[in-house]
Order: sequence, then C-alpha cells, then structure tokens
Amino acid sequence: MDDCFICDEEGEYCSDRDSLDGLENEDSEYDWVPPKGPSTKVITKESLLSAQRGDLQRVMDLLSLREHHARTLLIHHRWDVEKLLAVLVEKGKACLFADAGVPLTEDQDLSLAKESTSIIMCGICMEEIPGSITTRMDCSHCYCNDCWTEHFVVKINEGQSKRIRCMAHKCNAICDEAIVRDLVRRRHPDLADKFDRFLLESYIEDNKMVKWCPSTPHCGNAIRIEEDECCEVECSCGLQFCFSCLSETHSPCSCLMWELWSKKCRDESETVNWITVHTKPCPKCHKPVEKNGGCNLVSCICGQAFCWLCGGATGRDHTWSSIAGHSCGRYKEDQEQRSERAKRDLYRYMHYHNRYKAHLDSFKLETKLRETIQEKVSISEEKESALRDFTWVTNGLYRLFRSRRVLLYSYPFAFYMFGEELFKDEMTEEQREIKQHLFEDQQQQLESNVERLSKFLEEPFDEYDEKKVMDVRMHVINLSVVTDTLCKKMYECIENDLLGCLLLGTHNIAPYKSKGIERAAALNAKADESDKFPPLDFNKAGASEPDRPSGSGSLDDGGRSSRKRARKEGLFGTLIDLNVPAGGY
Repeated sequence: MDDCFICDEEGEYCSDRDSLDGLENEDSEYDWVPPKGPSTKVITKESLLSAQRGDLQRVMDLLSLREHHARTLLIHHRWDVEKLLAVLVEKGKACLFADAGVPLTEDQDLSLAKESTSIIMCGICMEEIPGSITTRMDCSHCYCNDCWTEHFVVKINEGQSKRIRCMAHKCNAICDEAIVRDLVRRRHPDLADKFDRFLLESYIEDNKMVKWCPSTPHCGNAIRIEEDECCEVECSCGLQFCFSCLSETHSPCSCLMWELWSKKCRDESETVNWITVHTKPCPKCHKPVEKNGGCNLVSCICGQAFCWLCGGATGRDHTWSSIAGHSCGRYKEDQEQRSERAKRDLYRYMHYHNRYKAHLDSFKLETKLRETIQEKVSISEEKESALRDFTWVTNGLYRLFRSRRVLLYSYPFAFYMFGEELFKDEMTEEQREIKQHLFEDQQQQLESNVERLSKFLEEPFDEYDEKKVMDVRMHVINLSVVTDTLCKKMYECIENDLLGCLLLGTHNIAPYKSKGIERAAALNAKADESDKFPPLDFNKAGASEPDRPSGSGSLDDGGRSSRKRARKEGLFGTLIDLNVPAGGY
C-alpha cells in the first residue's frame, strides 16, 4: 500500500499506511493486494555483512580471488558486479586487475615466508633491519613494519582507508587489508576500528544501488534496490522517500523540479524577485526604496537622495528633466517591461503555489479521517443490518490518499513543465499551449473526482439507513476506480506526451503504482555469518553526537538536518559504534 509522506507543522512525518493501520481490506469488488516479490531490500546492522558477502562471494568464485582482492575490485567499480563483469569481457583480466590495483600473482607467499636471520634494507627509511620485522605485499614490495604502519596511519586519517596503495614509486597495488589491520592495531587499536568501519560502509556509500534511509533520527537501515534508480521506496521504519534524491516522495515531479520548487517555496524567491525589480537599494542605508512618483530623483527615509535610473547618490536640486550635477543617460524603456514581467511571474507562481498548498492542507486534514472512520465502522457493525462488510471504506480512504498525493505534486510539475525556466527551448509557444491544455484537462478531472471521493468518505454513513449506506458504498467504490484510472492516464500523458518528447534534457519520474509504494523486505543475514563473525554489543556506551551518513550528502544542500548513524558491527569481529563519525576516532 502506498504511503503518503508529508511533513506536518510539528516536523513529524505521517503516511497513508499509518492512517489505514487497523482497518482490514478484503472487499472483493475493489481489493488491494500487496505487491509480490519486493524488489527492494532493507539492510540492517545484522544483515549488512551478509549483503556484502553475497557480491564478494560471486566475484571470488568467478575469478578465483582472495576476499580482499575481490573487495578491492568491487570498491573500484562501486560494488557494481555487472559493470565489473562487462570490463572483464571487454578488456580482459589483466586490464581489469591493473586498473583496480590488484596484483595478477595470487599465489605468492606473503610476509610469513622470509628468513628471520636475514638483514634487509628498507627502501623508505634506508635502514638495515632484520627480515622478521618487515612485510612484503602482494606486489612484492617489502619495507619495514614501522614505515608501513606510518603510511597506513596517514592514509586512514586522510580518509583513504578503502584503497591504500603501496608505498613504492608508481606502484598502484592496493595493500592487503589484513596486513593493514594487523600492523595498525598493534599501535592504534581505535584507528584499526576506523579502518574496518570504512570498509564496512563502502558497501553502502560507494554503491549506487544502496542508500541510507534518510529518516531523522536515523533508523540504522539502508535500502538496496534491484532495478531502476528512479523509484520511490519505503523503509521498514515506515518512512517513504525518493531513492534518487533522498527527499520526500514527489512523483510526478522529477527530482530537479522538486528541488527547485522546494527552494522556491523555502526562500520565497519570487517575492524577492519582485522586490528586486520594483525597488532600488538606498546608496546610504541600503534599504529597498520603491518609486511612487514620476520624478527620477527619489529620497530614502534616511534622508539620502539618489537617482532612480542609476542608483547613484545625488543632491536635491533638480528639474523634471535633470538632476543638478548628475548625468547618467536617458531613461531606459525596458524598465517597465521588466517590472511587468516580474509581476506576471509572481502571479503565475502564486497560482500554482496556492493550489499546491490547498491540496497539502486537505491531505493533512484527511489523514485525520482514520480515527473517525474507525468509529463509524464500529457503530455500523453493531447495527442489525445485512450490510456487514465495510472494507470499501478502507479502500476508498487509501485511494483518496494516493490520488490526493498525485494531485498535490502535479502543480509543481505543471509550474516547471509549462514555464520557461527548464523547457524554454524544448517547445514552441503553440506546442506548449496545446500540451498545457491537455494536461490541465486531466488534472481538473482528477481534482473533481478526488473532491467527490473526499465528500462521500466524510458522510456520516453510521447514521444512515441501509439503502443510503449502499448508495454511499457504490459511489465510493466507483470513484476509487475512477481516480485510479485518471492517475494512470495522467502519468501516461506525462511520460509519453510531455517528458518523453524532450530533446535537450532527461527528467525521469518514479512510475505510478496502483498498489502503492512497495515496502522494502528485510534482507535476512545468513546463518553461517553469525558463526564467522561473533555477535557484538550494540548498546556500547560512549557514543558521540550523531552524524549523518556521508553517502547521503546531497540532502545537506537542501538544508536537511543531520541524522544519526546506526551502530553496526565491525567488519572482522571488532566493536565499532557507527553513531561515532568515522573521523572522530
């Protein structure tokens, strides 16, 4: 079932799933069936290792690699196994390994195979040291443990834990993560935990098909999708969001449209634009001054006189045609045109924003229908009547939320689709007018039927006789089907006739689904993982202030608040608290 995700005045999120919770849905005439085979998965702190190991094992089996080499390849290709395989087929194994920094030799002995009595000169510190305190990497370069350790510490502190290269000049080989961990842990245990944490989080933060849930405070989950990146998903915590931009669900708006609309509403940029065109800043106090007369010499409330044409400070002596001691050219005729254009743009923005806000307010009020309907259903079921099934109310309420949400975001879409900000060169004026009329006709039909559905759901059917209840029931069922059909047609129009005809840019939207946004299913951790990696204490004390996942940085540009990381298990059985930022160890 699709949940509508809207922020109320208190900053809390409500959804249509919450609004429908507790009401059954078994009406045979308009039955809602949950989607089969969820294509999205929830990755929790318990299942993160299992999710990572699935891709690792696939690459290890295919290329006969050790685990850390497989991880190096996957990190280089951002955990895209299909892309990795495509490079393998196109360029060959040697090129695949060289680009990722994986040595071709897999069977050479490591640091254990050296004579403890031999003396080796370290090529970094140029000191002769026993071979027992040196380490040889897969690329065959051998240096003393002190130099290796200092190299690893510097790279980890610089945030390069996921791809620490060999110290040798022009050597691109990636160092063995087991050696890095062992050497660093001897002197800096906390830094070794930080290293493990970077490797663990790389599956989420470097993987385009996996993203953190943007809930605040953070629920600790990540979402993995299997198919299209342009989709709307629901986390097991109940939050719905756009997987592409991590903002609230906004279809049929594209991510760019919603970003621009949010900024416009937040900054009141149209009002600022009007003030900019209609006023001039005082050269003394810099306050905006509006011209209310025909004379080009204006005076600010601070007493400063200045020229309206150029904004320069002047004296007060003037005639109708000139200002004493001042000359800046003649009056420019485009000033009035710019003012009129600013007014027109502001009125156009207000037209779409007022309707957007009206549907937003209607949705907030309609989410409160749940409790009222539950009471009405309880009262109706206690009556001695032949009509005992009231699940048509549940279906109608769900359809109302779903259709209202589509209608709500259709106004920001229309604002940009038929404006000049994004698609000025995509359509002629005649084409724009034809497409706008086509879209607005469908929008008005949907709006009319949504309002009728809302009206019938608010009827006090618990007070009606059986005949009148049956009449309300038929109206609700019919309008539910009609609004669903109109939503489908609107999306078809958007995808085929509007966005599908664009030549200069691509604006993808999440597809419409009658059954609603799919709730991600839990990705179960494999049983054998618990044997290999010991359980951890996730109630570890001493967590610092919460930090947001670095893989979701795009939201910072939108002014979203920071969110807490989930505490997760160390990659190799160590204790790691993911509420502590990686740079804070």
